[in-house]
Amino acid sequence: MTAPAPLLVVGDALLDHDVHGRVDRLAPDAPVPVVSGPRRTSRPGGAALAACLAAADGRSVTLVTALGDDPASDTLRDLLDGRARLVELPLSGALSSKTRVLVDGRPLLRLDDGDGRAREATEAARRAIAEASAVLVADYGRDTAAALRHDLAAAAARVPLTWDPHPRGGPPVPGVRLATPSAAEAHALAARADGEPEPEDDLHRVAQDADRLVHTWRAASVAVTLGGRGALLSHGGTPLLVPSPVTADGDACGAGDRFAATAAGCLADGDLVETAVRQAVHAATRYVAEGGVRSGAVDTAPAAPRPADREPTGDALRTAARVRAAGGTVVAAGGCFDLLHAGHVALLQAARSTGDCLIVCVNSDASVRRRKGDGRPLVPQADRIRVLRALECVDAVAVFDEDTPERLLAELRPHIWAKGGDYAMTRLPEAALVESWGGQVVLFPYLDGRSTTGIAERAALTPGRAGR
Repeated sequence: MTAPAPLLVVGDALLDHDVHGRVDRLAPDAPVPVVSGPRRTSRPGGAALAACLAAADGRSVTLVTALGDDPASDTLRDLLDGRARLVELPLSGALSSKTRVLVDGRPLLRLDDGDGRAREATEAARRAIAEASAVLVADYGRDTAAALRHDLAAAAARVPLTWDPHPRGGPPVPGVRLATPSAAEAHALAARADGEPEPEDDLHRVAQDADRLVHTWRAASVAVTLGGRGALLSHGGTPLLVPSPVTADGDACGAGDRFAATAAGCLADGDLVETAVRQAVHAATRYVAEGGVRSGAVDTAPAAPRPADREPTGDALRTAARVRAAGGTVVAAGGCFDLLHAGHVALLQAARSTGDCLIVCVNSDASVRRRKGDGRPLVPQADRIRVLRALECVDAVAVFDEDTPERLLAELRPHIWAKGGDYAMTRLPEAALVESWGGQVVLFPYLDGRSTTGIAERAALTPGRAGR
């Protein structure tokens, strides 16, 4: 399989925070809700989110953005470490950050801080654009694209350039391969260019807006995103409506970045614009259905250090994210896998055949001892992981310390949770969790007569007794 093409992302990075809590009462001194038990997470926003989403697709990503010496900029640098190569422009003021307060997953209010803007271009940024084979401009109206406009115009003449515009930013440079405004942005930007009366039909209005923008911007194509309805693609003239494959109900924050990053990546890979838009619609729909920006959030509360044996989990999370972003099916299976035997292998091979990757969730040594007794595991965790990862049908291994894998599953969010047929008469404790995001528990035939306990008991027999 050919590796995804590299992508240069140019635009305004933000730092986003979410405060999750619950509301049980109103404040005694004013009729306002009291948010209790807040849990705070931070994540890249704006162009930084687009860069991270492109990197999750398996791409090599370079991000050209403005950062400063303020705490928000330092936090964002840490969040981007290992995900995208940074080329920084100087920032005037503090990096913009946004804080959402959510209750039951729904935004209650938002706080905006920082008014930083890109100050000027740098030679390193100009060189990155000149050397890029594909470019995504994620314009959030804070002057990064404006500072590099001449260089971006030159790039649009030679490589596929995708532009995600903002009403407070400038227009895309002439010659962009694809511009990706939302319906509201397209209407505001088209109204700025043309004061004709608005047609009554909503889709008719969107089509007219897209047509105007194609000609006003001198763009090859404009894809207007329609939320859960999909996108409308126009080259000027009769448009193409690309509907969403399903209705996704969830947090849509960042869905526009997911759309733009996917479309830009497809164009970088050499796909036609129509194919890129179709793939982007599907990717944005999955993104919302699978939790949206929560997948990129980092808990800002102090965390207990992870045991060294949890190290493989990061690879598993990256594998799951990459397969989901490509539209594939993530399969997970779990167990102790103390003495790997034919029954285990049959289950894992069957599970892998149902999807595009298989992640094996393994009980830690401590978890096995709690479940099986002090004599177990027979094989230490590091060796169990090494043997599992050597199997051709296994794409990644993740370790969990608890008695059941719910916490790990909530991070991986597999489409399929595979179990052996010996669980057929049992309601698995993790079934409700898997089903909560649209996943499915699937049972596979159990290979009779194979078990770690049986193998261990036979191995314990002396050769003479074993032969009777």
